[in-house]
Amino acid sequence: MDSQLLPVLLLLLLGASSPWGQGQGPEGSPEELLEEPPEEKVPREDGILALSRHSLGLALQDHPALLVEFYAPWCARCKALAPEYRKAAALLAAASTPAALAKVDGTAEPELTEEFGVTEYPTLKFFRDGNRTHPEDYTGPLEAEGVAEWLRRRVGPSATRLEDEAGVRALAGAWDVVVIGFFQDLQDRDVATFLALAQDALDMTFGLTDRPQLFQKFDLTGDTVVLLKKFDEGRADFPVDKELGLDLADLSRFLVTHSMRLVTEYNSQTSPKIFAARILNHLLLFVNQTLAPHRELLAGFQEAAPPFRGQVLFVVVDVDDAADNGHVLQYFGLRAEVAPTLRLVNVETARKYAPATGEPVTAASVAAFCQAVLSGHVQPYLLSQEVPPDWDQQPVKTLVSKNFEQVAFDETKNVFVKFYAPWCAHCREMAPAWEALAEKYKDHEDIVIAELDATANELEGLAVRGFPTLKYFPAGPGRKVTEYKGPRDLETLSKFLDHGGELPTEPTEEPGAPAPESPANSTVGPKEEL
Repeated sequence: MDSQLLPVLLLLLLGASSPWGQGQGPEGSPEELLEEPPEEKVPREDGILALSRHSLGLALQDHPALLVEFYAPWCARCKALAPEYRKAAALLAAASTPAALAKVDGTAEPELTEEFGVTEYPTLKFFRDGNRTHPEDYTGPLEAEGVAEWLRRRVGPSATRLEDEAGVRALAGAWDVVVIGFFQDLQDRDVATFLALAQDALDMTFGLTDRPQLFQKFDLTGDTVVLLKKFDEGRADFPVDKELGLDLADLSRFLVTHSMRLVTEYNSQTSPKIFAARILNHLLLFVNQTLAPHRELLAGFQEAAPPFRGQVLFVVVDVDDAADNGHVLQYFGLRAEVAPTLRLVNVETARKYAPATGEPVTAASVAAFCQAVLSGHVQPYLLSQEVPPDWDQQPVKTLVSKNFEQVAFDETKNVFVKFYAPWCAHCREMAPAWEALAEKYKDHEDIVIAELDATANELEGLAVRGFPTLKYFPAGPGRKVTEYKGPRDLETLSKFLDHGGELPTEPTEEPGAPAPESPANSTVGPKEEL
């Protein structure tokens, strides 16, 4: 007898005296009872797997390469990513790339956000070969082609194997920037370093060869990474140190520095690369590209750039493009009418430098200004508005750079200052609470509630990294300052003031009280450096 039928026959025999009735067993034939349950399927939305804690495991089994986006329905950056993510799924499907996209509503799946350490939205993690314990953080751009290319380079080769000169010509002819690794032994550990970098450098195309005739063609005698480009010098070489090998950080810095044009025009497409270059000093030439005399200055600016490659990034800002570049003018405290003019900024310290008034923009003057700043012979300037005549007439006092020192460090006052940006959504949201706080304490002679537009007023030695930032300057000597990091509701802010600039140790939040702002509930994207 077929051994598979034994369990079914036993069930039928037991059924003769069961509560199902005299001689009645479970309904269905033995063949039906042996049928497998229907296979569980993970739902898809526009080509993207919609996962839950119950279906993640199944998705990991079915898809050896799985990129998962953790999102929140209220998150503005998630909403902006959504159409790009759908396009990326379509690109992968069209190219038959063996990788899948998925998404998880983090607000509905707290167990998964906790398991994978999700603290902000959107967060993307890449799972390979079903490994649930060590996903890779997504490091690529949040646009369709970037997402697709990031995955392609993980499920396929990140560099093209080049066998002959024709292959090199074809690769170099198809792209503006091509990086070729010349390695005499493709099993060397330096090759692994090269390929690892190629996975993430999505704005460059990579090739790889060990062919002696190609070494000869490029006049190379040892392992070398060669960057070919259709602009500026055309080629830059990075020899591999024979003793130390290929250093990933050094190679990355070399490629970013030499893949950029000597002079880059600032716009929404180039700004991410400008700030990724890890060159701390940026020299900006503000011109109106619609004016011929302004355009004529570009040649001298370009001529001055080569000696400063790697030290100073040369950038052109078109003041006529207000949509893309208006905020850059604001950052430097400039109006379009002052163009042409130069400004240099160190993006690490945020210190800004200006040449002498009336200095013409020539190759010689640009080089001299750069050298003077780098050698410490030019003093930085601070942005400041004029003190409004009615700065102290309202419950919320208006501070600028010129009156900040006098008010904030008044030894007879406890001063609570909000540093804000006019465009900041969180600043606008908390404005009613701040105004109510000022109204509440307006008759307290020793308490001052104030605000300062930190985009138009800079303070020496007092860094403001995000908006809004709240700082408390207590009365007394010593120039003390405390940054407030609690909830921004009227009740909690009041308790902070009533306890001398400290929150009481007992719980201060009622159920449902607003939580402190965190990256996870922020709807404002990263602050731009310029």
